Amino acid sequence: MSSSLLPLTSPFTSTNTQLAFKARTNQTQGFRVSCNSAQDDQADKKLILPESQKLVVPNVDRRNLLVGLGGMYTAVNLPGAMAAPITAPDITSICKDASAGIRNQEGAIRTRKCCPPSLGKKIKEFQFPTGNSVRKRWPAHAGTPKQVDDYRRAIQAMRDLPDDHPHSFVSQAKIHCAYCNGGYTQVDSGFPEIDIQIHNSWLFFPFHRWYLYFYERILGKLINEPNFALPYWKWDEPRGMPIPEMFVPETVNGKPNSLYDVYRDANHIKERIVDLDYDGKDKDIPDFQQVQCNLATVYRDLVRNGGDTLSFFGGEYVAGDSPVGNSDPSVGSVEAGSHTAVHRWVGDPNQPNQEDMGNFYSAGYDPAFYIHHANVDRMWKLWKELRLPGHVEPTDPDWLNASYVFYDENEDLVRVYNKDCVDLGKLKYNFIENSKEVFPWRKSRPPQRRRSSQVATTSEVKTVDKVRFPVRLNEILKVRVKRPAVNRSDEEKEKENEVLLIKGIKYDSGKFVKFDVFVNDKLKEGEITTPCDPEYAGGFAQIPHSDMRSMFMKSSARFGLTELLEDTNTDGEEYATVTLVPRVGCEDLTVGQIKIELVPVRKV
Repeated sequence: MSSSLLPLTSPFTSTNTQLAFKARTNQTQGFRVSCNSAQDDQADKKLILPESQKLVVPNVDRRNLLVGLGGMYTAVNLPGAMAAPITAPDITSICKDASAGIRNQEGAIRTRKCCPPSLGKKIKEFQFPTGNSVRKRWPAHAGTPKQVDDYRRAIQAMRDLPDDHPHSFVSQAKIHCAYCNGGYTQVDSGFPEIDIQIHNSWLFFPFHRWYLYFYERILGKLINEPNFALPYWKWDEPRGMPIPEMFVPETVNGKPNSLYDVYRDANHIKERIVDLDYDGKDKDIPDFQQVQCNLATVYRDLVRNGGDTLSFFGGEYVAGDSPVGNSDPSVGSVEAGSHTAVHRWVGDPNQPNQEDMGNFYSAGYDPAFYIHHANVDRMWKLWKELRLPGHVEPTDPDWLNASYVFYDENEDLVRVYNKDCVDLGKLKYNFIENSKEVFPWRKSRPPQRRRSSQVATTSEVKTVDKVRFPVRLNEILKVRVKRPAVNRSDEEKEKENEVLLIKGIKYDSGKFVKFDVFVNDKLKEGEITTPCDPEYAGGFAQIPHSDMRSMFMKSSARFGLTELLEDTNTDGEEYATVTLVPRVGCEDLTVGQIKIELVPVRKV
């Protein structure tokens, strides 16, 4: 029988006790009651709780103990803060067909039945790998013949497994579908009606790190190579920007190429440089200019817009938060930038849902997905190694204790936590860097604008307080936003970043959307500002991944202004002129608020 939920009321509640946890929802929360054992007469009365959420009070979840009917929050005298991290359920027993983000379900190329096979095993706690060997992930454009051959053999071995095997190519592809397109709910946290969504928040980086961690180890075991390592698509270096050659041919030596996927944009496959700011249309600019724009995008993602923890990782997302309508998380700089652009650039625009890479439900069916995310994972490592002020991983228990469940290389179900993936040394893998010089994007801060070219005036632009929000972005929106301070000293800038916040972005999440943000663009009429220019703050972009019951989803975006204002010679101006330019899918997109804040910077 399926689990049932009983709303919780408690005789121990007190209205005088201050809550120390984040109350994020209006949903009724309850205990999950196991009804699976017919042999135990008391089985239907037992409260079954996740091991990670038990307290010293036997079999009682302290968050459940504090939450009553209708979202009424009360408290008892329990010590400590009431953390409520996202907790994935047993993925083999509590899973539903994916429907989220698949706009054309009848025409879907891939299956929506994304639940993993069940082997009847219990979930184990993760154990770090032992030994001294370290897997070395290699640049996909510069692999040795053996590295390429091993990789092809491993993917073919995975394809050869029956689809219902947990290590099969199909089962591994379905992982992304289930976690990203509504396969699991927050039932283990007491919210069975709310889906888990690992995009558009601070779960993005750690979830995908764990996903690739097990995927890599499974591939190595399939070909009996204990040190097997994934390649990564090094799109942050000029030579690595085209899709790697080993993915291009349909056949190799007369046999099917295991790395080939028919559902890719045919115009972007052969010798085309990826566009890391892709908006659905090819820019048709010279290659050298595309390379420079790409390097500027990586710099923007890691430095200018990644200047603090939440700006890089994404906004807070905890148990009780809805990925659709009840929350307003911010999307991290890499996720909204280069990550989404590559997904869209590779996916086939002629397919009903832009399969494969253009939709989260189908992305895992393209082997290029994994090498793309291997480089996204590397972006986290590089961001951390810059050791700039603010480049500090989250320390909130709600992030540290968020957990997911995967099949490992031994076909065991394993629960893993964010806190255990921050140290690559413990996970025994790293990245080979094939460049002897400083990363080229590190030197790609947009050049300072010449004052002589800044001839347009913005004084006639209305101030943001004169705008009636929410405002529809079906045309260009330009407003002046008052800054919290001007002409700050270097010491002040080291302590606080100036950040532009675009909040309450409500959009149709069943389709690809993108708008660009420019600040203090004063070029004369007819001159076009590009992503290579200092006025370009960045873009907001989303791949389809919502709940089909409510196609509209909320998010926010954050853009660093400290360097931008210096590079546009506008650090002394009281107002910043913000321009939002809709690119695709913004016909019914609305923005709820535009403001500028000073964000404290944590030292490394």
